[in-house]
Amino acid sequence: MLMSGTMRGALVALAVMLGGVPMAANWPQWRGPSARGVSNASHLPTTWSKGENVAWSAALGGLGSSSPIVWGDQVFVTSQVGRLTLSGSHPMLARDDAALVAREKPIGGRRDQPSDPSAPIVFIVESFSRSDGRRLWEYRLQARGPFPTLHEKHNLATPTPVTDGEHVFAWFGTGQIVALDMRGGVVWSKHLGEEYSPFDINWGHGSSPVLYKDLLILLCDHESASYVVALEARTGKQRWKADRGKGRASYSTPLVVSTESGDELLVNSSERIDGYDPATGALLWYADAPRQSPIPSAVVHDGLIYMTRGYRNSPYLALRPGGRGDVTASHVVWRAPGGGSYAASLVAYEGLLYLTNDVGVLTCADMKTGERVWQTRLDGVFFASPVAADGKIYFLSQTGETFVVKAGRTPDILARNDLGERFVASPAISNGRIFLRSDDRLFAIGKGT
Repeated sequence: MLMSGTMRGALVALAVMLGGVPMAANWPQWRGPSARGVSNASHLPTTWSKGENVAWSAALGGLGSSSPIVWGDQVFVTSQVGRLTLSGSHPMLARDDAALVAREKPIGGRRDQPSDPSAPIVFIVESFSRSDGRRLWEYRLQARGPFPTLHEKHNLATPTPVTDGEHVFAWFGTGQIVALDMRGGVVWSKHLGEEYSPFDINWGHGSSPVLYKDLLILLCDHESASYVVALEARTGKQRWKADRGKGRASYSTPLVVSTESGDELLVNSSERIDGYDPATGALLWYADAPRQSPIPSAVVHDGLIYMTRGYRNSPYLALRPGGRGDVTASHVVWRAPGGGSYAASLVAYEGLLYLTNDVGVLTCADMKTGERVWQTRLDGVFFASPVAADGKIYFLSQTGETFVVKAGRTPDILARNDLGERFVASPAISNGRIFLRSDDRLFAIGKGT
């Protein structure tokens, strides 16, 4: 640990007391409180640079591509120290555009540093003060294999943590997961890669944990075993496990959807789209056809599920929940055959869908019909998922720029803000600020304290 438990607890207590952040400002998981990437915040910044509208920035203890989360006056982020073996294939998102390929960088910015098999791999969970960026505490976990081979764009600190305000759950690409209290003390830990099966998905695990009532739900679609498991959030004990066979692949984060007939857990995977009962793990329905390398996550808005399946020229669609069995013919409301994103999830905002493909072709579509409203081009490479708030959509490029687009039925790019960093993680929004995580740094965009 970085500091004693007494000192750490005092700092956290003081930060929470001084922060005065309303609970509505929390961003507790991947894509925020509703898992839609949408915030009701107002007066968010439109323009910023290294010298303008950056309230604070803080160096991280390691490298990673997980997104930040926020609860009260604490911002949590995970990282990794030490390098691992990379896979032999590292396809670039912009491989058909030579100018953009030249701007794509690996995590940490270096391709020529060899892996050192004797160097320890350490996972880090850090807490920063939302108000002023002070590091409140740090927890370090020794990584244990087996270690997968990875794509050079990320490492094992890729899943975004999740919090319920009492615990922070941090998951890593070996299958190791730790539950910490809000002061950084360990509540429980597990190693799914040892307890169930190796995390041997090509290019490395990417799915983030999801909280549902008293359960922590984890999607593990990998080569040797594919399954969804629900653990008791307070203890880490298994509540249920749904086996999905072998050889499935998913880098997507599941989504809990509330329907008149009960809650459903949606999974976007290479085999198809599946809907489960999140309380028991029972399979309820399934839809659509196989799709290679699914990364994007779904969103739900006004009772409909919207999603892009992922990979190149992905289809995107609207799906009605609540079915049983094969619902491909009965519950797909509309389907656009192409134009969806490879990696980034879409955002549904004020009656319109916004999605950008890997090389920055930005599509705005009507939520009711899926018909294209407009299309334009952003000069970037997009892996991070966009967020929406205050009448604006924020698109974060790997090449360092955030494009701010005015929401509406005509294209209007308000700003292009460059911080000169590499960004793969998706933004978080809390209390008038936008939090951006580069490979090794955390930025709070907005006015100062």
